Formats: sequence, structure tokens, C-alpha cells
Amino acid sequence: MSTETDGQVTPGSAKTFPQLVRAAAAAYGDSPAVVLEDGDAVVEAVSYRELDTRSAQIAKGLIARGIGKGARVGFIFGNGPGFALMLAAISRIGAIAVPISTMIRANELVRVLRQSDVQGVVMTRTMLGKDYVERMLEALPELEGQDSGTLRVKRAPYLRWIVSTGEDLPSCVAPMTFLTDPAATVDDELLREIESEVHTTDQMVEIYTSGSMALPKGVKHNHGPVLFRSHTMRAMMEHVPGKRVPCMLPMFWVGGLMMYLVPGWEAGSVVVCTERTLSNSRFAMGSVLAEEDLKTIQGPRPWWGLGMSETLGPYSWGDDFRAPGRPVCAPMDHFGPGYEIRIADEDDRPVAAGEVGEMQVRGYPLASGLHKIEKSEHYTPDGYYHTGDMCEVEDRPEGRRIHFVGRNGDMIKVASSNVSPAEVEMELQTLDGVHSAYVVGVPDKERGNLLVAAVVPRDGATLDFEAIEAEMRRRLSSYKVPRAYFELAREDVPLLHSNKVARREIARMMAEKLGRVEA
Repeated sequence: MSTETDGQVTPGSAKTFPQLVRAAAAAYGDSPAVVLEDGDAVVEAVSYRELDTRSAQIAKGLIARGIGKGARVGFIFGNGPGFALMLAAISRIGAIAVPISTMIRANELVRVLRQSDVQGVVMTRTMLGKDYVERMLEALPELEGQDSGTLRVKRAPYLRWIVSTGEDLPSCVAPMTFLTDPAATVDDELLREIESEVHTTDQMVEIYTSGSMALPKGVKHNHGPVLFRSHTMRAMMEHVPGKRVPCMLPMFWVGGLMMYLVPGWEAGSVVVCTERTLSNSRFAMGSVLAEEDLKTIQGPRPWWGLGMSETLGPYSWGDDFRAPGRPVCAPMDHFGPGYEIRIADEDDRPVAAGEVGEMQVRGYPLASGLHKIEKSEHYTPDGYYHTGDMCEVEDRPEGRRIHFVGRNGDMIKVASSNVSPAEVEMELQTLDGVHSAYVVGVPDKERGNLLVAAVVPRDGATLDFEAIEAEMRRRLSSYKVPRAYFELAREDVPLLHSNKVARREIARMMAEKLGRVEA
């Protein structure tokens, strides 16, 4: 499905999301599109035709409520038909879809609602024991007693209405009929005319990354790049009509959205969802995972390298799963269509082979910008994005490849030398009895930082830290060997709402154990 037939847009040739929604409905009809399962039971399912007709009704309701091109609408739904319907309804009329994490806490929700400038929010009432109406009221106590449609909230000044599924809603949260009832005032012809004015250069979605220590970042992507990227990912992930595609990652972030939902939609696959994804499981993302956990996520080839919200997911991969002595990700010798990369020094000049520099990326699939942030803060003058990923260049007879060595801000200065915590963690996790490890720096007057390891044992294992330290001294340069070790239960690893390890919190915990917490 990659070309136009008799002038008709096919899913594989769609350049905007309204084109994709209509083309997929025409191509795949009543075939199942997105399914929510609980074990062997189907909780909810929607076909490709229903994705079109049901999202059209919500879209008409949004239009009737004054939502048009460029209007910003947030939504809180877990993986499943509800998420797909809201994404389609908002984006097919040229509004900007702002998916919000289902794991978000009240204080984080306030920041996202304010930063994103959303005019309305649509949400599921409950998921995995969380009541999102209660969470919204906790985040914005000013809502109490107000009426949805005429909201006036100083902490989220653009917010005018909130809609939720479920019953027994307070007056500040309207039922779904707030959107579906006025839909009858908008006819199909008007909807089609509106969709025809959605262009590749219009913003489609804004993906919010976790911001525990600062304001969250809203990553802006336009229709054209999203569909361009979908075509690539459909082929690489081998999505084909009717194939069951388990959605392993949350759709409200780029992984679930661009590896599973959108390319699966384009291909006519069955995108299979559960309420629990890898992001809210025992996996701590953004760290060196245990070998068996990494293989569970990695699956078959390609061996993914680096990717981020700003690049619409993984843009690099390698022929090898892991190179000897190289932590975290595959050595990268392939880069996706549309991307240009360079490994650059602090002056944005390419580094030589054997040197370490920052991975910088530019190209059509790259984010058009970050909401409310000057481009100069994150982009070079010639258009490359500062990823913050530090990489080493290796020249080989068969061609150049790139090795990730750590995050720019994660490198720990120890006795005037830089230590990559990922390298130390990788070595720790190869030891018997060690499930995972987190290496942090604790301030030290003599060494700058004291390297400390929080180690999670495998189930039933007893850790011998003297033996562990002796083995680490055998394997690593002395300045890379942790000077203190502490055991940490898996359930006690502090996580951000993104399920990434809260390394600053681990550092605080380790400093407290060492008696080095500043008053």
C-alpha cells in the first residue's frame, strides 16, 4: 500500500493524518484495527471503518465547540481504541493532539496543562486503579464548582473545558455527550472541506517528555514528517495487513505512537494493546537493563540504536546486537531515511575517528521545534539538534560506525577524569547475582565526586560486595571502580513518571547512606 491507485490516496501514500484515516478505512474496512485485551479476553476493539466514522463524530463535536486548525487539545487515554480515536479526531481537523501520560501525577499535570496551552482535555475516567477526574481536581483545585465549557483557571489559563468517560462527574468535567451531541450540527461536507486544508506543514502532535527537575518539553511534529516516518517504520517493523502487533510501549510517547500505532494503522495490522505496557512494568527505562530484560524489549532485528521524541523514535540501528565493551545500545552503522547525523565537538565541528563527541541530528523527520522554547537553545545555526548523546566514531574497512558512550549530562567527573556510569553499570550487571545497577556520583572534596553503586540483586541472590569490588578492580581502571556499594530492592528503585530511573534521587539516597547530605 505505497502508491496512489487511480488518483486515490492509499494508506502508504498518505501525507496527512486525515488522508491516512480515510484511506485505511477504504482499504481495510471492517478488519480489526486496535484491540484492547485482558489475557485472552477482548475488552474493546475498533475496526478501520469505525476508526473513521467514530473519530469523525468526535471531530465534528470538536468543530462545533470551536476547535479548529492550531487549537490545542489534550487527552489522557491508555493504549487502546480510545487513544486511537482521540488522536484521529483531533489531528484530522488540523488541531494539535497533545497526548498526556497516564502515569502523570498531579503536580506534573499542572505543568503540562500550563506549558501546552491546551484549550480542552478529553480523558478516560479510570485506568489501573487511577481516577483521572480526582487527579485533575487535585492538580487544579480551582475547578471545584465551575462548569465545563466556561472554565476559568489561573494555573491553566487557556483551559475552557474538560470531558471524561464514566458517570457521576462533577460539574467542571462534562460527559462525552459534550462533544458527541453537537456533532450533528456539522455535516460531512464541512468536515471534508476542513480536512482538505490540513497540510503536511501543519503541526499534528505535541509529545511531552518527562520534566521532573524543570518544565516539561513539548516536542512539535508536523503531519508530513509523521507520515513520512510511518512509511519507514511500517517496513522496518514488518507491519502487514492482519498481523497482530503487540504494542509494547505507551502510545502517549513516541515509542508506542511511531513504532506500533501509526505504522500499524498504515499497514492494516491489528494493534494489540493491554493496559500494562513495558513503561509501567518492572522495567526501568533509560538505564542499562539486565540482559534478559533487554532481549525482551529488543526482539528480533533490527538492533535499535538511538532515538528520541525529537526524532520521531529510533533513527539508528546496527548489524550487531552489542559490541564487546560497549554499553547500553547497538553499535550504529545504519541511519534512517531523511536524517543527517554528525558527531561534533563543543564548537559543532565533526570529530575524528576514535574521538568522542555529541550526536547531532537534522532532517525532515526531526521535530520542527519545542513549544515555547527558542530554537537556538537546542538547535545549531545550521539546523542540527543537540541530542546530548555522547558517541565515539569508529572507522572500519566496511564503513564507519558510531558507539554510544553516555549522556552529556550523565558523565561523572572523578579525580579529573570522566566516567560513563553506563560502562560501569554494564560491567556490574554481568556479575553473578546482580540483576541491575545504578552508578551515581556523590560530591567529594578530594575527588570531585565519589563513585557509588546501588545494586539490585537477582531474586534469591546474596551480594558479596567485597568480591564484587575485587572483580571490578580487575576489569576497570581504578578511577572507574565504585568506592561504595549499597544493596537496593527492585521495588525501591525511584522512578520518574516516565518510568526512567530518578538518578538524582538515587544520588541523594546514596549520599544519605554515606552521611554526606548537606544541611
